[in-house]
Amino acid sequence: MTTHPFYNLLFLLLTISAFSQQDETAEKVATVTKVPATEKKLKKEEKIETLKTVSIQGKSKKQKVETSGFAVAIIETKEASLRNLTTNELLDRSVGVRVRQNGGIGSNVEYNLNGMSGSTIGIFIDGIEASTYGSSFNLNNIPPAMIERIEVYKGVLPSHLTGDYVGGAINVVLKKDVSKNSLTLATSYGSFNTFQSDLGGTYRDKKTGLSVRGSGFYTYTDNSYETWGKSSTYVNPGGDIDPYYRAKRFNNTYKNIGGRIEAGFTDTKWADQFFIGYNGSSNYTEIPHGITMSTPYVGRFSKMKSNVLLLNYSKKNFLVKNLALNVNGTRSYRSTYLQDTVGYAYNWDGKIRQTPIHVDLYDENGNPIYDRDENGNIKYRPETGEPIIATEERLILLKTLRGGQQGVKTITNTDRKITNIRSNLGYMIVDGHRLSFNHKLEATDRKDEDLLNPSKTDFATISKITKNIISMNYEAETFNRKLRTNILGKYTNNRNDQTKYEIATVDGVNSIVKKDTASINNNFGYGATVSYNILSSLYLIGSTENSPIMPSDEQLFGAPERNILPNVGLKPEKYINYNIGFRWGPSDFGKHRISLYANAFWRNGYDKIVQRTVADNEIENEAEANIQVTQYVNMDHTQAKGFEAEIIYIYNNRLNTSFNISKFNNLDKSKLDSDGDPNDYYGHQVANEPFFTMNLNTQYGFRDLFQKGSVLNTYYTVGFVGEYYTARGQAEWSKTPNQLPHDLGLSYRFPSKKLIASLDVKNIFNAEVYDNFQIQKPGRGIYFKLNYTLNNF
Repeated sequence: MTTHPFYNLLFLLLTISAFSQQDETAEKVATVTKVPATEKKLKKEEKIETLKTVSIQGKSKKQKVETSGFAVAIIETKEASLRNLTTNELLDRSVGVRVRQNGGIGSNVEYNLNGMSGSTIGIFIDGIEASTYGSSFNLNNIPPAMIERIEVYKGVLPSHLTGDYVGGAINVVLKKDVSKNSLTLATSYGSFNTFQSDLGGTYRDKKTGLSVRGSGFYTYTDNSYETWGKSSTYVNPGGDIDPYYRAKRFNNTYKNIGGRIEAGFTDTKWADQFFIGYNGSSNYTEIPHGITMSTPYVGRFSKMKSNVLLLNYSKKNFLVKNLALNVNGTRSYRSTYLQDTVGYAYNWDGKIRQTPIHVDLYDENGNPIYDRDENGNIKYRPETGEPIIATEERLILLKTLRGGQQGVKTITNTDRKITNIRSNLGYMIVDGHRLSFNHKLEATDRKDEDLLNPSKTDFATISKITKNIISMNYEAETFNRKLRTNILGKYTNNRNDQTKYEIATVDGVNSIVKKDTASINNNFGYGATVSYNILSSLYLIGSTENSPIMPSDEQLFGAPERNILPNVGLKPEKYINYNIGFRWGPSDFGKHRISLYANAFWRNGYDKIVQRTVADNEIENEAEANIQVTQYVNMDHTQAKGFEAEIIYIYNNRLNTSFNISKFNNLDKSKLDSDGDPNDYYGHQVANEPFFTMNLNTQYGFRDLFQKGSVLNTYYTVGFVGEYYTARGQAEWSKTPNQLPHDLGLSYRFPSKKLIASLDVKNIFNAEVYDNFQIQKPGRGIYFKLNYTLNNF
């Protein structure tokens, strides 16, 4: 394995979302022109001065982050929070981001940043891994109204996000402003019996600095959308499989409720912020099928609960001048209950499948009825000379082979206790030069119980993952602050322990044997970023990183609620990445404002962790691609080269249009397969991974159209996903076709500015839309939403 030099450049700097308001993203410029001179009675020797122009310029929070030297894009949620958009929909419309979702609201999600996915990228909520909270509080269900902004990093991460990652990260920053007392409430209803609501409020006592902020949300949906594509099949009584069967999805209900409350102090002598809090959430998820849609499930569902204690402390000039301390910690208690006890096989029409059997016929006296020829003569068996008893074909309800929908009848519970603490100590050596020391502790204790077999209660599987990551960053601004550099070095210590009980036969007697396994891994990694301000609004940005990544809890020990089997033999991944690109703008030309962004990347991956896919030589057609479960496996070597680009055009603060494109070739470079033979798929695109996407987002605002002081915003979005294959070998039956869904929307803000109504029509042409393993996603949907805000109460 070749070690690459440390000095190569990278880039990335994603662009803004189409739904960002110009007022928030633009440079904050206050200008007073043609101010008449103020005349006063002055002494004769004093002159009367004329104030002609006063100009104050500064950068918004978004621009400061995007020009900080890291490859990062900021997605602002202010506009999107007023509409029927989820956080994942916002991300999926951003350049280089692909949200892999297995169906409708609440279904399993995986994120892909230009070919990087899984444990290589971090998914954070306020700098803490989203996995700490579980699936009942994550990007799948947190409403945009609770979010201040979303930071999308590609490549090296800043010190406050340093961890066991190399492909970048998505950091959701929740709202924290308590400068004014406020209350917001939103509710919506739409297609597939989808109901969503959220509320939020803040309160601060100016005298003591005591602050309280809270938020909550509720979601319910039947997810009963229609499917009719190639993955929707019907098995007739003869066993033949008919594709393109039109039916409504069932056993697909999703319910979710969550809340968060924090109390503490802001802007005191001893803390800039000190908050303690509680985050609670739960969901109920029906599981409609396995990894593919081939076999529908009935009665398979999961319940998840999460209770999380929160601590956040930050202080500038901590103990001494120019020393800053930030501590962010959580303690999480998560449980996942899974049940699958229905023993019949179903079709996509919602009915139990039937299979034919042949039954001998007898008359009312119990005498056999014989088969006869056309002349009425009894037929005889030629080999024995015995008369042939007549039979008839009957249909019976088909039972599953092992008593459950996915396999063996199952009732399980998985408990997790997660400790996640991130500490950052930064010191400004001199102006423009900062050194930071970071420590990250993440420990997961996991207990898997088989509730269907109470005798095994004392023999639950116990797993534990402990990660300690120590890192140092040196940040510098030189050449009149035009050149910004960040050098990172990190050390990672990982320990995995598991205690499992297995049945073994010793001297012909079955007995339960305790099996303990443990592994320890130590790794070093490094990276660097550089940003150079060539012109006033033109930045050249690059980065490089060389680092290993340890497998996650679910990758190692499985996730039955997601149909993921364990694979404790997974090896760590390793990546060597390079990125280089530029960002220009925003630049003003009268009423016109333009921003450009482009980035190229080259990535070498070793032992890349992916979900196992089938090969074209393993099955002959899509009817046989009935994959119920999968697991994560290592690919020896992959290599990705590609680019992404975006252009944003704004006219007169009314029209806001963005277009982005991302394309890469993530190729299998493994010379040998798992059996040590030459790899038949060398040079092929990695299967089940979209590699060509485009998005067009447009917003236009009308002011005072119906009422003076009102604002009507209209939206149009179209997204393109190029065809790709779900099986290795690019078999024609595994091709996922091109996808081109269109969305329309509008929102109306009443003159009071307290009430906003919105209407969204998603996938207006009812296009076929697919994702992981050709699972069909919702078609046309219509949604209505009301937002109400009360400030300064």
